[in-house]
Amino acid sequence: MNGSLLQDKCVLVTGAASGVGLAIARGVAQSGGHVWIGDVDADRARAAASALGAEGYAADACALDVTSESGWDAAVGRIEAESGQLHGLVNNAGISVRTGISATSLDDWNRVFAVNSTGLFLGMRACHGMLAKQRGASIVNIASISGMLGYYSAGYTASKWAARGLTKTAALEFAPDGIRVNSVNPGLVDTPMLHSAEDGGAYVDSNVRSIPMARIAQPEEIAGVVTFLLSPDSSYMTGTDLVVDGGLLSGGTYRRILAELDGGNR
Repeated sequence: MNGSLLQDKCVLVTGAASGVGLAIARGVAQSGGHVWIGDVDADRARAAASALGAEGYAADACALDVTSESGWDAAVGRIEAESGQLHGLVNNAGISVRTGISATSLDDWNRVFAVNSTGLFLGMRACHGMLAKQRGASIVNIASISGMLGYYSAGYTASKWAARGLTKTAALEFAPDGIRVNSVNPGLVDTPMLHSAEDGGAYVDSNVRSIPMARIAQPEEIAGVVTFLLSPDSSYMTGTDLVVDGGLLSGGTYRRILAELDGGNR
């Protein structure tokens, strides 16, 4: 990471105690920013912030349930009181229930939407006031390539389509305030969420056969794109969906056909 790309910038990252969120938080810190690690697991958030602090980076933690309006108000209030400014928001927190329409309960549907979509709405609304004071702030919403095509996980897919729509709506509304809003849409990433799938190894292996780059992403590769979108280097970008998927959407079917014709060697 460029050690000065986010120099003196204050950024809140949600779902940042582990996985992609933690990689993003580290990327912000390594780029010179002050990162607030927000997570529903307050103990893990504090541990992550302490670990970054021990390495000499500027990091704080706050308990944050992204589905809670009062939780957002409390987190933003604390950041305002202790940091006095906010330059960036990364809505990363997300969950998945891997069931199709017929097998998805209403409770599961609502739970996924509460985190993946309503959480984005609440976060952007709660942070808007502080971000608007900076004239050059940035919001990055972590969506998914599942929000760009049909996918068997009904709630997850629909919630990520919604995340992309919210991103574009916010980009239009917040542009006069100097706030840019973009989404990052990862493919498969090497995280605990990915490997929690039943038959996780077989699931990953099958997907890799459709990825032209023939591997899954590392969390740091997503973090680098997010850091770019938070930085002045992307100052004329808003309402954009950046895809980070190793070429899966560009030609995954072709890749799989080649692999199968070649006995799985490609």
